[in-house]
Amino acid sequence: MQATLKTIEPYVRLMRLDRPVGSLLLLWPTLAALWIAAEGIPPVELLVIFTLGTFVMRSAGCVVNDIADRDLDPHVERTNSRPLASGELELTQALSLFVGLCSLALILIVLVNAATRWFALGGLAIATLYPFMKRWTYLPQVVLGVAFSWGIVMAFTAVTEHVPKQGWLLFVASLLWIVAYDTMYAMVDREDDLKIGVKSTAILFGQTDRLMVGVLQVSALLAFAMLGQQLEYGLGYQLGLVAMGTLFVYQQYLIRNREPADCLRAFLNNTWVGFGLFACVVAELTLIPLLASLVATNGPS
Repeated sequence: MQATLKTIEPYVRLMRLDRPVGSLLLLWPTLAALWIAAEGIPPVELLVIFTLGTFVMRSAGCVVNDIADRDLDPHVERTNSRPLASGELELTQALSLFVGLCSLALILIVLVNAATRWFALGGLAIATLYPFMKRWTYLPQVVLGVAFSWGIVMAFTAVTEHVPKQGWLLFVASLLWIVAYDTMYAMVDREDDLKIGVKSTAILFGQTDRLMVGVLQVSALLAFAMLGQQLEYGLGYQLGLVAMGTLFVYQQYLIRNREPADCLRAFLNNTWVGFGLFACVVAELTLIPLLASLVATNGPS
């Protein structure tokens, strides 16, 4: 049993299953999009497909990222213990795992409508290209934002077979938020990245990094607020936005000295921002209407 666990453990770390933060950052906006598209609780089968798909595709993205970065990761303190960088796994093993994960994703794609299938193939292409962007551009965080927001587009097509303007507004809001939090993540590795020639928004922004993160956070919050206005959401959604804004302020406090450990804490804190988005949408579309119905049913006749 211990030998089996020891054999599996490097694959678990390669897929980041031991670090589910990335999966949650991808999952919460996608589930929020499903709720918005369905105007309430979405079909159970879509909840299962998109939840499983989120974890499968995030795992596949991590594997292809480590394949692309296998010669860079040994030179970065945060990544030098990854299975490919440390030599625990061979390239062929990682490639086999990537093919297996993509095969699982294709099985899930078969279960959704044609429009969502086409978008899923586009999302796979973006996720595969993302790891190479840091070699060509200072904006890999933007590409990651597109990849991580792609589930929003797919959620709308899965429910309605098209993406309304509110869906694209949610996509833009998510993109702005992701660029903000991934810039904080890039601030952790900035010194190592400068040495090995890797590009990022943290390097592009330089000493204006905190300001630019703040601009992105405020822009994302305004876009989320515009979405709520267009959808005519009320108190439940607005309280969620207040909570998200409070978390952004806390993240700015954490990165005030640009200490790598604190920048990482600020990045990790965004799982609560994502949960706040999901929670306020569920509150607006499910919990508050349910409470109102109960009050109306049990109130005085």
